[in-house]
Amino acid sequence: MPVYKWEGVTRQGVAKKGEREAPNQAAVITWLRQQQVRPRRIVEKKKGAQIGMPGFLSKGVASKDIVVFARQFATMIDAGLPLVQCLEILSSQQESKVFKAILISVKNDVEGGSTFAEALRKHPKAFDDLFVNLVAAGEVGGILDTIFLRLANYLEKSMKLKKKVKGAMVYPVTILIVAAVVVAVLLLWVIPVFENMFREFGNAELPAPTQIVIKISRSFKTFFPVFVISIILLVFAFKRTYRNKKGRLLIDTTVLKLPLFGPLLRKVAVARFSRTMATMLSSGVPILDGLEIVAKAAGNRVVENAIMETRNSISEGKTMAEPLEESGVFPSMVCQMISVGEATGAMDAMLNKIADFYDDEVDAAVDALTSMMEPMMMVFLGVIIGGLVIAMYLPVFKLAGTVGG
Repeated sequence: MPVYKWEGVTRQGVAKKGEREAPNQAAVITWLRQQQVRPRRIVEKKKGAQIGMPGFLSKGVASKDIVVFARQFATMIDAGLPLVQCLEILSSQQESKVFKAILISVKNDVEGGSTFAEALRKHPKAFDDLFVNLVAAGEVGGILDTIFLRLANYLEKSMKLKKKVKGAMVYPVTILIVAAVVVAVLLLWVIPVFENMFREFGNAELPAPTQIVIKISRSFKTFFPVFVISIILLVFAFKRTYRNKKGRLLIDTTVLKLPLFGPLLRKVAVARFSRTMATMLSSGVPILDGLEIVAKAAGNRVVENAIMETRNSISEGKTMAEPLEESGVFPSMVCQMISVGEATGAMDAMLNKIADFYDDEVDAAVDALTSMMEPMMMVFLGVIIGGLVIAMYLPVFKLAGTVGG
């Protein structure tokens, strides 16, 4: 998409200039009118004049750094410090080289005449659409300090929610990986040693469990390269399918129907939607723009489609609650509370209450899932690994009994 340099004058007669990425000049003119700027000159920036960002800036920025930045920036703006000075101070004390370079770039763009939101928009891996649109709303309304406080609170709660879900997922995955490694080591190296030892004792008949385990070990050792290649191909196929629209929709639909994790992920989706939408509405972002941004950040194609259907319905004059309930993704209670919020004109407050409620629900679901998974994992490990060990020691016990007799 081309980048256009623009110059214009505000209603107060203040000259402004900057750059805007847009499909054509008409889009730039439309955007300038929305910003209450009368355009004087708009020219396309030559590609040769663009300066590439350093390679390391292609990396993302830690969520914690963004939260700290938002909190500190809100405090500085509230204290009356100029925007450029805030950026200079925060960039100078930033430990992350990636984020430091991004803040310096933003400061330079603002000094060059760009709006703060446009300067942030150039770094999508650090500042997403939600962040940029809220900042744009704060600039227009002159409430940047309030916006950044809301952003900091929202990001902190989102990060806390993400940690809870990751914690619930990491435990069983880690146990399964450790179990798989232990079983592979037993089948590849330990059991063959026992097999050789039994062979040296003569042709005594081995117990049935021991024979089964030895046959499994032989097969696993023979087909181990095929097994590894199959896993790699499965991972590749999964990634390829997930990149496809229909494939991702199928996977996301299946995930939401999983017996243990499905309800948890649905609650996370409701909490994230409610919190994000409440933050955007309370900051003055139009509801249609807010729904589009929330849909993109949903993280699940089923939820995204439901939100986009809601957006289309609202653009046709319908309420938000009706299409959300029809989607089947959002619980009836949530839709009814949103309906009350629409009727009373307190949608942002109602969405915040929904988000708080579902944050607590996610807490309870994660605790219940963790307490349920622990004994299940222990039993699983005991049956698999314990079964292999006992099967290999049965002939030893039999031999000891024979010698003792």
